[in-house]
This record gives sequence, structure tokens and C-alpha cells, in this order.
Amino acid sequence: MDGDRADDRAGNAVEMTLSRLRSLDTRQPAPPATDGAPRTLADLYRDHQMRMVRLATLLVDDQATAEDVVQEAFAGLHRHWSGLRDEAAAVGYLRAAVVNGSRSVLRRRRTAREYVPPHQVNARSAESLAMLSAEHQAVVDALSSLPPRQREVLVLRYYGGMSEAEIADATGISRGTVKSTASRALDAVARVMGPRSR
Repeated sequence: MDGDRADDRAGNAVEMTLSRLRSLDTRQPAPPATDGAPRTLADLYRDHQMRMVRLATLLVDDQATAEDVVQEAFAGLHRHWSGLRDEAAAVGYLRAAVVNGSRSVLRRRRTAREYVPPHQVNARSAESLAMLSAEHQAVVDALSSLPPRQREVLVLRYYGGMSEAEIADATGISRGTVKSTASRALDAVARVMGPRSR
């Protein structure tokens, strides 16, 4: 019973924290399209770049690296621009590219740690942490302790506001795996935050 309550508290804390970050990113409404003109890559960059950087930062835990990942994602979008159907497809492409780019960064980081003594990277942006309470910071810290796939699923679910199907599509795993990974991730967050919530 206590374990279920701890899982619920962890799930609520993760959802509140990442939803708050999502709301910070969506405060500025996108400017309306003028004269029904088609959206350009510059429009998408202006409307989605900061949100994609925040998503990548939550995945790789380093803002400068996150900015590089997002820049690469937009460069890839530029190369495939003529083959995309619409804005939704372009945003989906960006999300998948950011997730895949973040995975590559984490793989390279893991390989580098085999040769170099590991060090703790904790360079989240001061602005993002200044906006969060101590409890929210504890959630972000708990997220950074998760394995990459579990972190991806929780970030995409609660920060990205994506459905299980959308997460499965962005990460290349099945919906069932998304669901079980989210459950395990919330259990892990509950264990990490358990001592703090007593």
C-alpha cells in the first residue's frame, strides 16, 4: 500500500515538474501565418527551437550539448524539407531526431567514461532551475539518475505531452514497452524521492 502511494506521489511529482517546464515553453503563442503562406523552416525554428533544446537538455543533462543536438536536428530537417508533408510531420521529424541525437550523445559519453574517470556533469541552465522549487529540482535530479530509455519515456510523456503511440513512434519501441518502461521509471523515481517525501 505504501509503495503504491509512493509511486503515485512520484508520478504526480514528475508530471507536475515536467508539465510546468512545458508550460514555460508554450507561454509565447506562435504568430499566425500571414496570407495563408506556407510555413518555412525559419518559422519552425522560431516556434520550436527552444522547446526542442529543453527536451534535449532533459535527456542529455547538458545545455550546450542539447543545443548541438537540436542544431543537428534542424540541419537534418533542412536536408529532408522537400519530402515532408506538413508542419506536423516536420515537428515529428524534429522530435525523433532530437531523441536519436540525444541517444548518440549518451552512447558516446558512456564510451568515453570507459577510458576517462567519470565525472558528474550538472550544467543545467540556470534559468530553467531558477524557475523550479526545491521539490521540482529533486524530480529533475531523480530523472537524471534514470537509465536513458526510462528518462526518454518520462520526458516525452510528461514534458513532451506525447501519447504512448507517439512515444513509440519517436523512440522506435513498441507501445507495450513504452507503458512498462514508464511504470519502471516511475517506480525508480519513487525510490529515489522516497526518503525526501517522508
